[in-house]
Amino acid sequence: MSIKTVFIGTPEFALPALKALVRDIDFSVKAVITQPDMPSGRKLIPTPPPVKQLAIEDKLEVWQPQKIIQVLDNLRALAPDVLVVAAYAQIIPEDILKLPKYGCINIHPSLLPKYRGASPVQAAILNGDTATGVTIMLMDKTLDTGPILAQQTIAIKDGETTTTLSAKLAELGAKMLDTTIKKYIKGQIKPQAQDDTQASYIKMFTKQDGLIDWSQPAAAIERQVRAFIPWPSAWTWLKGKQLKILAVAPEPLDVNTYKPGKTFIYNKELAVQCGQDALLIKALQLEGKNTVASADFIRGYQADIGAVLG
Repeated sequence: MSIKTVFIGTPEFALPALKALVRDIDFSVKAVITQPDMPSGRKLIPTPPPVKQLAIEDKLEVWQPQKIIQVLDNLRALAPDVLVVAAYAQIIPEDILKLPKYGCINIHPSLLPKYRGASPVQAAILNGDTATGVTIMLMDKTLDTGPILAQQTIAIKDGETTTTLSAKLAELGAKMLDTTIKKYIKGQIKPQAQDDTQASYIKMFTKQDGLIDWSQPAAAIERQVRAFIPWPSAWTWLKGKQLKILAVAPEPLDVNTYKPGKTFIYNKELAVQCGQDALLIKALQLEGKNTVASADFIRGYQADIGAVLG
């Protein structure tokens, strides 16, 4: 079996899947489509996305259109058996979806139809879910609504961040991918329609979504901190400067004495009163400064202890 494949993806999440296809002798990856290089760092140096870097290492042909429809003719000329999509960050138009013999197959990091959309990993942590998973699905013209080929579930462990959970889901998706595609092509998998009545949709989060509302319970804010690592970060205001909260203790403090947002010292570390209970801060970053541990922040900013955040 030689499955003529085009891989479509951009960030680190997509890397395990591309590696799995390149390693499998039953797949022939003819091209990789990824987003254009983007300016990065203080000098805004154009930087290739992770998928491009891996593709170049593996001597694969790379296409970087501003809009994927621009490579429609290239895809027609290749006549691929399958397109595999993992976190590309563009909608795939119907003209492309209809091209491959066996369709477009997507790796989605949730148990569809739950958490369709752009931020399913963050949503699972924000909502306090105890489990999530990966869905391998056939793509259709609407977002994350296509029939399911395979699903697997994993537990969400205490302290999980979007960074750590995404890495686990990427590896799980890669392990599922090649076997699922081969079984589907052989007719051993019957695609299962999603139950649209159980669907939920998650938007792309923005910087403003990271702003902490200290009137919320400490448990909810703790999840927000973990869900928004690395983007957009959970943050607040301290005397007109942005303050990122990068790590907190997993268990809220049974303190309900102060106004929400008020800072105080607890066992030589910084704590913040919430609407219910308080949070013990472990790492934070003031605008224009380096990330510091809570105790170091107290030593450097003693005059700010007691201020109300927000």
